[in-house]
Formats: sequence, C-alpha cells, structure tokens
Amino acid sequence: MRPRQFDLIAFDWDGTLFDSTALIARCIQAAVRDVGGTVPNDQDASYVIGMGLMQALAYAAPDVPQDKYPKLGKRYKYHYAKHQHDLVLFDGVLPLLADLKQRHHWLTVATGKSRAGLNEALQSVELKHVFDGSRTADETAGKPSPLMLHQLMHEFGVEPERTLMIGDTTHDLQMALNAGCASLGVSYGAHEPDAFHALKPRFVAHSVRELHDWLNTHA
Repeated sequence: MRPRQFDLIAFDWDGTLFDSTALIARCIQAAVRDVGGTVPNDQDASYVIGMGLMQALAYAAPDVPQDKYPKLGKRYKYHYAKHQHDLVLFDGVLPLLADLKQRHHWLTVATGKSRAGLNEALQSVELKHVFDGSRTADETAGKPSPLMLHQLMHEFGVEPERTLMIGDTTHDLQMALNAGCASLGVSYGAHEPDAFHALKPRFVAHSVRELHDWLNTHA
C-alpha cells in the first residue's frame, strides 16, 4: 500500500512528540545562572529549543564568554539529567504513530537532541521499533540546516516532494523549506504559531488530535 502523498515523515522530538519544552527552558535558565550569565526569559529560553545544544546555549546566553561554553553545556546536562525520566509523550502520540506505521509510511526523527540523548529516549518499551531512522544535530548539523533531512531522504531513497517534516518551532519549518520538503507545524510546543505562516506549513495543528486527523486525511 503506497501512502497517499508522503512516503517519509520526519518528526521533531522535544515539543512535538515529547512534552519537554518547559523543562528544557528551565534547564537552560539554570545553566546560564550557574556560570554567571544573564538568565534568559522564558520566551528566549524556549526559542532555542530544536537547535543543537551549544548553538542553543550560545544564542540564549550571548554574554557568556566562549571559554565557558563547555561548563555551560555540562551544567545544562546536569539539570536535564535530574528530571529527564519525568518526561512523557504527549497524549495521543502512540496511537498516531501506530496508525502511520499501519499505513506503511517510513517514520523518522530529526532532532536537535544529541545521539546519546535520543537513543536513551528511544529505549522505552513503547517506542522500540516504531521509528525507521533518525538524525541528530551532533552527528549532522543543527537546524535550520537541511542536512538531517537530506540524509534521511537519501537513506530511504525518497524525493523531497514525498517527504513531510513535523515540528513545533520555526527552526523545524525553515529546515523543511531549505530541504525542499513540505512541513506541518504544531502550536503546543516551544514557538508561537504566528511565526509559522511565513514558512508555509501545509497545516498548523493545535493538538495531537488535530495532527492525527490531518495526517489521516492528507498524508
């Protein structure tokens, strides 16, 4: 059975599938505070979610000197590690993924997380064997570079017009645009959806239920 429109669907992780936006923002703020930088407000701390870690921390803490970046990264990981096992998938994500698998889409992840961080998240029993492939920022390039999507499309032999990127930030949608792919935005993550429209997503979902319904009908 050939999917209606998209063979390959790539999901962002944090804020799209995983309810982790608030925790990540708090960990960024705590890390910057630990190294003596000006603590970013909630909006600025959330804006960088989806970027590679060091790229994100450099943006969120512009007054922290570069020689403190390693310490900044370590403090972020310290704070995140204390709470990462409290995080959960958004309600409705597992049935959504199961439906897409049944329809024979290739399901992948394109994330700003590290490879080690994503692998740990994918070890949960409920996610084993769900995803067919993945790319992370530390093994390719941070968003909005299209490299993650280019590599996934090459791996599965899928053209850009048969590829769909789903994410909660402008970084995700810009990456899709840069790769020549279609995109969907979700408004329940890190970025306000008002900024999405200039990046031409096919649809902006305000809940996992809306995302599920759109994919069932159009993907």
